[in-house]
Amino acid sequence: MIKKLLLTLAMLASMAAAWAQVDVNKADAAALDSIRGLGPAKTKLILEERKKGEFKDWADLEQRVKGIGEKSALRLSQAGLQVNGKSKDGAPMAADKPAKSGK
Repeated sequence: MIKKLLLTLAMLASMAAAWAQVDVNKADAAALDSIRGLGPAKTKLILEERKKGEFKDWADLEQRVKGIGEKSALRLSQAGLQVNGKSKDGAPMAADKPAKSGK
């Protein structure tokens, strides 16, 4: 019973982290790593660039962080990453994804 409860709590915590919005200018390494598509290497690049000054907008992030381009920025935004509290223009929300057919 306790194992099931702990498993349920762990699943809820991971789901909450997946839905959380993370601002690139405020987040620590752990919060950035929680974004699907960011790992330790990319997080390190983001934090190093942020030391030089906050990111003004998505274009600034894409320009300053090697490996983040238009397509990856859209995916990161969809996963919950924000710049100054804003999602990337044109990034669909997770609920906007069309359902996959079983065919």
